[in-house]
Amino acid sequence: MEKTQTIFFLGKPGSGKGTQAKRLSKSTKWPVISAGAQFRLIAKEDTPVGRKIKSEVSAGLLAPNWFAMYLYQKALFSLPENDSVIFDGFNRKPDESRLVIDSLNWLNRPFVVINLIISDTVVHERIATRSKTQHRSDDNSIKTRLKEYHTYTEQALELFRAAGEIVDINGERDENTIALNIVQTLHISV
Repeated sequence: MEKTQTIFFLGKPGSGKGTQAKRLSKSTKWPVISAGAQFRLIAKEDTPVGRKIKSEVSAGLLAPNWFAMYLYQKALFSLPENDSVIFDGFNRKPDESRLVIDSLNWLNRPFVVINLIISDTVVHERIATRSKTQHRSDDNSIKTRLKEYHTYTEQALELFRAAGEIVDINGERDENTIALNIVQTLHISV
């Protein structure tokens, strides 16, 4: 039996976080809990929170720390002790990263952050390609999303790096090579 894994994906917009999280889930049968998917669902609700999230997602802004962490903690605390899980996009700000590190250490639950590295040029290319088929509202605000990444997520990555819980993976290669590199890095047999 393989050890319990708690995996987080981080990277710039268009780095393939969602794609690789889904691929890993398909090969391991571990559930993916996606912040972006949850925020997009909430944004469809005709409620004060739904309308606020919709305006922020459309503008390319990251959700408030407390809201992202509410969704993260709700998911984490409902997990059975020995179940592996994949989190996508819950740790993009320094305060969120601290909470992730503290909560998992408190639960004595090992984790690893997969950081998919791509250039800003590749971000623009991939988002332009994706927007032709997926029509995500946040793809219209790529400059803001990259600014949010450089302002917040780079600091979050450094916190994970200091905790020794991060693995950098070249996200500019083809999907299959990246997926293979991830499972090899995690020592998972699929």
